[in-house]
Amino acid sequence: MQIADLIERFHHTRDGQTRAVFSTIFIAGNRLQTCFDKADSHVTLRQFMLLTMLKQSGKDMTFTQLGELLGCSRQNIRKLAASLEKKGLVTILKNPRDGRACVIRPTETLAQYFQQAAQLHTQKLTDLFSVYSDQEMEQLFWLLMKLYTGIERLEQPQREEEKI
Repeated sequence: MQIADLIERFHHTRDGQTRAVFSTIFIAGNRLQTCFDKADSHVTLRQFMLLTMLKQSGKDMTFTQLGELLGCSRQNIRKLAASLEKKGLVTILKNPRDGRACVIRPTETLAQYFQQAAQLHTQKLTDLFSVYSDQEMEQLFWLLMKLYTGIERLEQPQREEEKI
């Protein structure tokens, strides 16, 4: 079965389109992770996303904060951060405001890594999105941002249960 076969099978109804979009998000994520992991032998895409969020924040971040941003558990962030610390890209420290929590701090080596990796990642993103016109890119941006609303609705029952 090819992607074109799936498009033909599912494009006729809203239910089919819904299922196809959901499947596409999952499959595309896996394929992108594979492509980026092969392109950068130093860090995985998941590690890169953690580093990008840390860099964009401009401050130390806790495991919990990064987990909420990246949509994964604090334990998952801890594993990613431990691996990045071994590579010298971050330092894990006790949170000065809450000794029970840890924060992740970028190192000077991380700044050097970003200088080196910027061109590679920029080229990959350019290649990935070059098929879109400026108008299509803006539409895609806003549609994907709107997807977060649906995800937050799905997460709401989980958050309610965690409070109990």
